[in-house]
Amino acid sequence: MYFNSNIKLLRKRKSRTQDDVAHALKMKRSTLSGYENEVSQPTVPVLLAFSKYFGVAIDTLLKVDLATLTESQLSQLERGGDVYIKGSNLRVLATTVNENNEENIELVPEKAKAGYATGFADPEFIKELPTFRLPFLSKQKKFRTFQINGDSMLPIPHGAWVTGEYLQDWNQIISGHAYIIFTLDEGIVFKIAENLIEEEKKLRLFSLNPIYGPFDIPVNEVKEVWKFVNYISSEIPEPMVPQEELLRTVATLKKDMDAVKNRMFKKD
Repeated sequence: MYFNSNIKLLRKRKSRTQDDVAHALKMKRSTLSGYENEVSQPTVPVLLAFSKYFGVAIDTLLKVDLATLTESQLSQLERGGDVYIKGSNLRVLATTVNENNEENIELVPEKAKAGYATGFADPEFIKELPTFRLPFLSKQKKFRTFQINGDSMLPIPHGAWVTGEYLQDWNQIISGHAYIIFTLDEGIVFKIAENLIEEEKKLRLFSLNPIYGPFDIPVNEVKEVWKFVNYISSEIPEPMVPQEELLRTVATLKKDMDAVKNRMFKKD
């Protein structure tokens, strides 16, 4: 069990003294010290009290060595993202950190996508991906960057690098927002999502380019979800055509077509 080391770690991360925590839980400081030093074992009411105080499930306090988690994972836990409490499935993400134990942003280029399908959960594969940092992104969250191909998400161009924030709880997918979805069948796709998990156990995915129709993915086929944060591209997006100019263009085309038809009829 990891109870003693976990409550000590969580206490220090909150910058609380033993006196602070003992007072909040209505126990003696020596009693709390006994728990942290594994001199005494907690009762069920004590476990419930610690769970409520830290916002962490009893199962997590007992079974998970919090010292092995990355900073982003600990931060997510402290923000209420404990999978035991939320009831979502536990998903372990293979990741890498720098010399300061801060999360890297791994790059998944087009040529690495095939390997990602089999190596996404393999720490050795993830370790081989190139990494970089974006200083304006939070150190408490996990990000990964994927290279997209095709024109389905224009004006975001082919070859752009799209960065996403790892989403642990898929119930938090917001309809109408952009996500990077990874499944074994579809691979890595960048789409606008409609969350139909609660009603139909699936996601409906839309492209920004209207010539591509929507399609559904059963949620049990999804392996990873990354919430869109930003993209990097060397290309400047095509300018949007103003509505008045678009109408004039259509009218001109219609006029030209009518002229062609008239010439054809005259020849007949």
